Amino acid sequence: MKDASRIPVIVGVGQVNDRSEDPLRGLDSQGLMEAALRAADADAGGGWLTRVDSLAVVDQLSFRQVGELSLSLAERLGARPRLREQTAEASGDSPVRLLDEAANRIAAGDIQVAAVVGGEALRTAARRAALSAGDAPSAHNAASTIGVHAREAYRRRYGLLTPIDVYPLYENAGRAADGLSLAEAQRESGELWARFSQVAAGNPGAWLREPASVEDILTPSAANRPIAFPYLKRMVANSSVNQGAGFLVTSLENALARGVPEGRLVYVGRGAAAHEPEDFLARDGYARSPSMAVTLRRALTLNGLTPEALDHVELYSCFPCVPKMARRVLGWPLERPATVFGGLTFGGAPIANPMSHAVVLMVQRLREQGRHGLLFGNGGFATYNHALVLTREPLPAGARPCSSDCQAEADAARGPIPPFVEDYTGPGTVETYTVFHAREGTPTFGVIVGRGASGERFLAKVPARDAASIDFLCDGKEEPVGSAGHAVASPDGDVLWRRA
Repeated sequence: MKDASRIPVIVGVGQVNDRSEDPLRGLDSQGLMEAALRAADADAGGGWLTRVDSLAVVDQLSFRQVGELSLSLAERLGARPRLREQTAEASGDSPVRLLDEAANRIAAGDIQVAAVVGGEALRTAARRAALSAGDAPSAHNAASTIGVHAREAYRRRYGLLTPIDVYPLYENAGRAADGLSLAEAQRESGELWARFSQVAAGNPGAWLREPASVEDILTPSAANRPIAFPYLKRMVANSSVNQGAGFLVTSLENALARGVPEGRLVYVGRGAAAHEPEDFLARDGYARSPSMAVTLRRALTLNGLTPEALDHVELYSCFPCVPKMARRVLGWPLERPATVFGGLTFGGAPIANPMSHAVVLMVQRLREQGRHGLLFGNGGFATYNHALVLTREPLPAGARPCSSDCQAEADAARGPIPPFVEDYTGPGTVETYTVFHAREGTPTFGVIVGRGASGERFLAKVPARDAASIDFLCDGKEEPVGSAGHAVASPDGDVLWRRA
C-alpha cells in the first residue's frame, strides 16, 4: 500500500512580472521572489509559508551586493525553515534540480513542506544604474558572468566567453551533421520560435506577448540585429526582464489533510541529470550532447513513459540549438509546441530561473488537461542537464527517494576528446564556427574551432577584413563545416584561418 506521507506533490505555484516604469519603484530580485511565493501560497489555499521547513533559492545576478538571500527572504515570508540553500551559481537547470531534491526529501520523510523560488530584476538594476551611473549590471553584462572558467584570457582573445558566443558552435555543427542547408536550419529555428511566441501570447506570465511570424524571427533589421552567427536578437534569450516564480511541494497526505482538492495536485515524477565536461573546448564534439540525450531518455524510462505519452514539454530554449537537439532525442514533432511557458525569448529569461516559470505553467496545464509533462533544463555552456516528469498519476510505491545521477551512462556514451593545442599552426578542417557582429550589424570577426592534421583541436580567427572568408561562413552557399584550410600565426599572437 502506498504511503501518502511519502508521495511528493506540488500544491501551489506563482509567478510575477514587474513592469514598473520607475526604476526606483521596481522590485529587486528578493521582492520578486517574495511576491512569487506569496502567489504560490494563495494558489495552494493560503497558510503554507509559515509551515515551510525547506527553502531553496535560485541564485540571482541582478543585485549581487545583497549576497545570500534565503535567510532574509524567509524572514520576510514569516517562515522558519530548518533547511535553507541558495544555488552556488546561476545555471538554467537549477529549478528542476531543486524541485527534484525537494521531492526526494519529502519522500524520505526529512521535510514536510518545501518552497523553491527564484527571481531576477535585471530591468530594474540596469535602469537604476543608468540613473546613478553606477555599476549595477546590464542584462548583457550580468548574463556574461555565467560560466567564466579558467583559460579566460585565451578564450577572450577568440571571443568565446559567454553563452551567446558558444551555443552557435552547437548550432552550426548540428546543422552540418543533420545534412541541412543554412536556409533549412534557420527555417526550423524560425518555426520553433514562432510557436514559442504563440504560446507566450496566451500566457499572462510571459514577458513578450505579441506573436511573431517565422519571417519576423529570421529577417535581420535594426530591431532584430545579428549577434553571433547564425543567431539574430529574436532567436536568443531575453534577460532584460523583472520576473519571479516559485512553487510549494509537500506530501500527498499533507495536501489532502489541509484541504487541497485532489484535482489541483500534480505529482513529482522521477528525474535524471548528467553534464558535459566543464571546459567546452574539451567536448567530444558539438553536433550533439551525450549527457543531454542520456538525461532525456533516462527521465522517461524511470517514469515508464515514451515520448508519445507526453502531453506537454518544456525544452530549454536559451538558443535554438538546445531545443533542436532535445527534440531530436525525443522525436518531438516540429508542429507541436516545445514549451508551455513561451520560451526564453518571449516567455522571458530571468537568467537561471526560467524553468521555475516553466514549472508554474506545467502545473497549470496539467490541471487543465493531459497526464504527463516533461521539464528539461540546461545550463552553463550546454553543460548541465536535468529532466523531470510531472504527472497527474501517483508514482509507484518505492519510486522515491531516488538518485537522478546518470553521469556514468553519459560518460560511457561520450566519444574520445581530442587534445587541445593553443598555438597550433598547419593544415586543418573546420569542426564548427561562428561570426560575431557589432551592434550596427557589421561582422567584427569570426572564430573557427578546427581540427588539425593529427586530430588535435584548435581555435583560429577570421578577421573582418577577410570579407571573402566571412561571406563563405555566412552566406549558406556552401557548408563551411568540414572545409579545409590552414591555421597561421599572426604578428599579434592570434592564430588566423586561411581558407583553402
